[in-house]
Amino acid sequence: MRTTLDTLYRLAGALAAVGMIATLVMVTTGIVTRPLGIYLRGTDDYAGYAMAACGFLALAYTFKHGEHIRVTLLIDRIGGSVQRVLQWVALLIGTGVSGALAWYSLRLAWQSHAFGDISQGVDATPLWIPQLSLAIGATVFLIAMLDDLVMTTLGRPCARLANAGQEPARME
Repeated sequence: MRTTLDTLYRLAGALAAVGMIATLVMVTTGIVTRPLGIYLRGTDDYAGYAMAACGFLALAYTFKHGEHIRVTLLIDRIGGSVQRVLQWVALLIGTGVSGALAWYSLRLAWQSHAFGDISQGVDATPLWIPQLSLAIGATVFLIAMLDDLVMTTLGRPCARLANAGQEPARME
C-alpha cells in the first residue's frame, strides 16, 4: 500500500511539473508570436489553467516532502504527549479542510460538465476540463492528509517521500 500511495504522490508531482512546463510554453508562445503579428487563441487562458493545475497537483507531493509552511513555534516548545495531540489535532483539521476542498472541487467540475459551462475567452473551453486537474489535485492531497492522520493515530511515523526533511543546501 505504501508503494502505491508514494507512486500516486510522485505522479501528481510529475503532472504538476508538466503544468509548469505548459505554463512556460504558453506564456513564451504568446510573447514570441505577438510581435510577429500572429495571434494564437487561448494562450493566456491555457497558461492560467496550467498554472492552477500546477498548484493543485503539487499539494500532496510537497506535503509528503514536508515542504508546506508549518507554524511550529508553539509545537516545538511543547514536548511529549501534548505535542503529539496537537499534531494529531492539526492533521484532523487539515484533513477536514482538504476534504471540503476536494468535495467542492469535484462538485464544481461535475456541475460545470452537467451545465455545459464554457470559458468566456476566445477559446471557449469546456470549464470542466481545467477544473478536473484542480479536483484531482485536491483529492490526492486529501489522501495524503488521511495517510498522515491514520499513521499518527496508529502511533507510527508519517511516511515521507525520499529526500524529505533534509536540510536544503546553505549558501555561505
